[in-house]
Amino acid sequence: MALFHYQRRKSSVVRIGNILMGGKHPVRIQSMTNTSTMDTEGCIQQSVRIIRAGADLVRLTAQGVREAENLKNIEIGLHQAGYHTPLVADIHFNPKAAEVAAQMVEKVRINPGNFADPVKTFKTFEYTDEEYACELGKIRERFVPLLNICKAHRTAIRIGVNHGSLSDRIMSRYGDTPQGMVESCLEFLRICVAENFADVVISIKASNTFTMVQTVRLLVRKMEEEQMTFPLHLGVTEAGEGEDGRIKSAVGIGALLYEGIGDTIRVSLSEDPEQEIPVAKLLVEYVQRFADQNAEIALLSENTPAPPSSDETPWVISDQTQPANYLPSPTAQPDMFFTPHSEQFQIIDANSPELPDTSSRIILLRAKDNNPYLQKAAIYALRQAGVNNRIILWNTYTDADLSAFQIKAAADCGSFFLDRLADGLMLTNSNFSAETADKCSFDILQASKRRISKTEYISCPSCGRTLFNLQETIKKVKAATAHLTGLKIAIMGCIVNGPGEMADADYGYVGAGAGRISLYKGKSCVLKNIPEENAVVELIKLIEQFS
Repeated sequence: MALFHYQRRKSSVVRIGNILMGGKHPVRIQSMTNTSTMDTEGCIQQSVRIIRAGADLVRLTAQGVREAENLKNIEIGLHQAGYHTPLVADIHFNPKAAEVAAQMVEKVRINPGNFADPVKTFKTFEYTDEEYACELGKIRERFVPLLNICKAHRTAIRIGVNHGSLSDRIMSRYGDTPQGMVESCLEFLRICVAENFADVVISIKASNTFTMVQTVRLLVRKMEEEQMTFPLHLGVTEAGEGEDGRIKSAVGIGALLYEGIGDTIRVSLSEDPEQEIPVAKLLVEYVQRFADQNAEIALLSENTPAPPSSDETPWVISDQTQPANYLPSPTAQPDMFFTPHSEQFQIIDANSPELPDTSSRIILLRAKDNNPYLQKAAIYALRQAGVNNRIILWNTYTDADLSAFQIKAAADCGSFFLDRLADGLMLTNSNFSAETADKCSFDILQASKRRISKTEYISCPSCGRTLFNLQETIKKVKAATAHLTGLKIAIMGCIVNGPGEMADADYGYVGAGAGRISLYKGKSCVLKNIPEENAVVELIKLIEQFS
């Protein structure tokens, strides 16, 4: 992992249909359809929109054998229309569907949490070492036949671990931890290695950006210890929609891309899937702008000890160098204002960091091109020199597009707060008001799990398993709950990750069947199978009951 310069992680190369992934090949972009996989024409049309937007792969859900078999009809239709983008089958709970899909498309994604283990119950079980080894043997018995089919058909596999769907077995032994997520992945990877199956891609995702980043880093270290170099798929699952989904994704994915980690990405938005592609492309292209500047910015040894973490709540500083009428949100007011005459601040350029002239002044740390490698190196150098002043990142942007501004700022700044390196944030963009820039700062801090300033929503990106109109439901839930600052509400299309991802949420709204919703408080289902038309009202009643 490179701290102070861009250096791509060395990964093995996997062939997926007509593309290569990993090694020195481009970071591949992908999305997933949300149409029913039995709707052949609907899937073809949506896949075409995703491909035209720039996707290198398209994923479709395959709940059962029927859906897996119909993937071939979808692929034929795409080929007839002139599109040969590889298709990926998304499998949960059904190894037989995976075996069929592996004969139809170029790649199959399986989830270790529900591929061979029983359906999750959130119960804790005690295993002796012998009993645990026996369970691993059962995984092997179930998994090896799929590997053999993939070998015969030259089909790649993604081992896709989700925080929300860890098995009871893993949870019982490792708890709800990054170690458990990593071990869930390694159990399957070791079988792949033993069977000499190399066409494997890995993902290890969570809706919590801190958990996602820490877990991927741990997985990379563990794979290095076992001499594994499989390519990595990055994503923040259930990121949400709109600016929240974009900022949250950019914080988590951007932090890892800057470290050279990631061979393919998916930005999971609760929107039409083709909307995910421009965000993913912007993220990859933006981070890689430093790819040819290694020698110029390698300021410190990669073995330099990390500075002490900053445990205080990070500040938001408002740039008032161009004063205007200021109307900050009552729940997100900046902590200080910076003006041309502010004497409590000292501006330091990360390109040539200098010691502050007084121990009481607040450092505004900026860098040419908002270079996070330079800013990180400067923080390390300042802390090594014994500087304990509060350090505020000061990044300036010129994007006229608000979404681009938010994505870039979140990618640049996220890791500083995930890793507790900086003490605050000040953003400037001459095309937007100070209020807009400050809101972006607050949103980045919330996405980094460092400062809560509004209601947080965890919502899945929708797929063929979704059991209601996700986008309309999110609007209704937000309209009714946006004032509940600090509350976390999950809106999930189905049960695959719903109850698990809601372990981090206060309340959950989960599709339970056609026109039916189940409501959760934490991981506990409180109301089952209520009519969809009554669900939002019942959710509000549930929140009021426990408030």
